[in-house]
Amino acid sequence: MKRLILMVLTFGFLSGLYAESTVKNYVYVKRDTCDLTMDVYTPVNIHPKTPCLLFVFGGGFKMGSKNNQYNVPYLKAMADSGYIVASIDYRLGMKGVKMKGSKKLQTLGKAINMAVEDLFSATGFLLKHASELNIDSSKIILNGSSAGAITVLQADYELANRTQIASEIPPGFHYAGLISFAGGILSYNGIPTYRNPPSPSLFFHGTNDKLVLYDKMQVFNVGFFGTNALVQQFEKHNYPYFVYRYRDMGHEIAGAPMKYNLGDICSFIREYVIQKQKLKKDLLVKNPEIKPAFYGKWKTRDIYK
Repeated sequence: MKRLILMVLTFGFLSGLYAESTVKNYVYVKRDTCDLTMDVYTPVNIHPKTPCLLFVFGGGFKMGSKNNQYNVPYLKAMADSGYIVASIDYRLGMKGVKMKGSKKLQTLGKAINMAVEDLFSATGFLLKHASELNIDSSKIILNGSSAGAITVLQADYELANRTQIASEIPPGFHYAGLISFAGGILSYNGIPTYRNPPSPSLFFHGTNDKLVLYDKMQVFNVGFFGTNALVQQFEKHNYPYFVYRYRDMGHEIAGAPMKYNLGDICSFIREYVIQKQKLKKDLLVKNPEIKPAFYGKWKTRDIYK
């Protein structure tokens, strides 16, 4: 009998230790064309003020969803690591759009702005409901993959410069950190500069990425600036950053960190966000476990035909 009781108690303890997070869906803003929603993953042992990871999926601004099967295991893993995770849907400005000639950049710019507007609306929802969701409003961390990484980097850039698009964000608010899986910034004013410091940022990017450029492409003041160009600015102005440069890899790194770098992501949140250490780390790595994927060599023309 004693042995049975011990087994029941042990099973109950282990079930609690490894219990999965719960997920609930919310409408965070009503647009003219649709209601936009977010899935909020809540850890089992929640505390009143918990850091929140605000995740934006990828898909070229033309496809994808907040509960994409490739992203959900990562979102659950981050929630099971003790963070609240909010994964959002947003308007897909490139869906059904053909990019032609000189209007390519203008079309993409509009799609990015739409996604950023929705991200800011999601941020406003989290701030408004922070108490009931047990979120520490001073520790909201942006995270995105590919188009989502472009969105979070663009949003942080607009907020740091307090541009018109960021007007709905309360004065004094800033994101506590940013995690980019193969992202960059579209700028009409040359290489991005920050009037106020950007969020401490963790960058992952393949050095051979031709879809979301690793370095930059610039004509006069208009250009797209990827991880390498942005890190140069962070280094120049002494902003905290941590960059993983994956040698000889392409756009695979838009997804690979969700599987292979969970520990690094949690360490970044602990050191850069919670402990607020002003660190600068730069790693050139080669992970043989990450295999080439069919989309690894994609270029822009491969998805915008």
